[in-house]
Amino acid sequence: MALAGAALIATPALAQSDESLAFDGLYVGGSFGGAFQSSDRGSSIQFDAGRNSSFGDTINTAGGTNAFAPGFCDGRATGSANVSCGNDHDGIEYAARIGFDKQIHENFVIGLVGEFGKAEINDSVSAFSTTPAAYVMTRDLKYNANIRARVGYTPGTTLFYATGGGAYGRVRNRFSTTNTANSFAGSGSENAYGYTAGGGVEQKLGRNISVGLEYLFTDLKDDKARVAVGAGTAGATNPFVLANGADFRRSDDRFRYHSMRATVAFRF
Repeated sequence: MALAGAALIATPALAQSDESLAFDGLYVGGSFGGAFQSSDRGSSIQFDAGRNSSFGDTINTAGGTNAFAPGFCDGRATGSANVSCGNDHDGIEYAARIGFDKQIHENFVIGLVGEFGKAEINDSVSAFSTTPAAYVMTRDLKYNANIRARVGYTPGTTLFYATGGGAYGRVRNRFSTTNTANSFAGSGSENAYGYTAGGGVEQKLGRNISVGLEYLFTDLKDDKARVAVGAGTAGATNPFVLANGADFRRSDDRFRYHSMRATVAFRF
């Protein structure tokens, strides 16, 4: 009887101890949700006439007028003659994660989490020449990752937290054009680095499982993409021939997006 009584007293005490350290220790899990890009209104393509690493030049026609007078738009061109573009593509995002939390004085949590996954988004910018022709630079993410700190407060089995840290993306750059006279070279993948920050809420479901909702804003610096323009089969009065060749680059060198995702974790 004495042993049974001791066991009944110990069981609630153990449960209370487990609850008071609900977010302490190692965990693995994943996230799934949506990725949505920030507005890049006003973005354009810049030119380096003569390919001397001096962007901001104007490409002129044989008559001395701006060959790109029709202008630019912040999306993928829907035609050659009209300055009109489709919207950039937002999509799903998914990642695997591993992390470690330390619960301090029962109510405060600090930790570190790393993620690896992919955001299914792409971002385009287009230029239009008087030819008429359209020129489109597009980037997307082959995969992305981050390492973040977490700082939070828990009144029991619910954790409210802020998070932030370094972010990485493998950015794939592509180029397309309706100009069939000149030659164009330049594509491939580049490493992009930046930061991510946000916050969320996590709820314990039993001893080992937790689920949550999380928001992140990610900002990657992507400034290496170039397209080299050559003469191709164009004649002597072609604007790019008159310019002794040219390089293209995007005016916006940041790849930014928002993420809203559900999370799940198994806590050891």
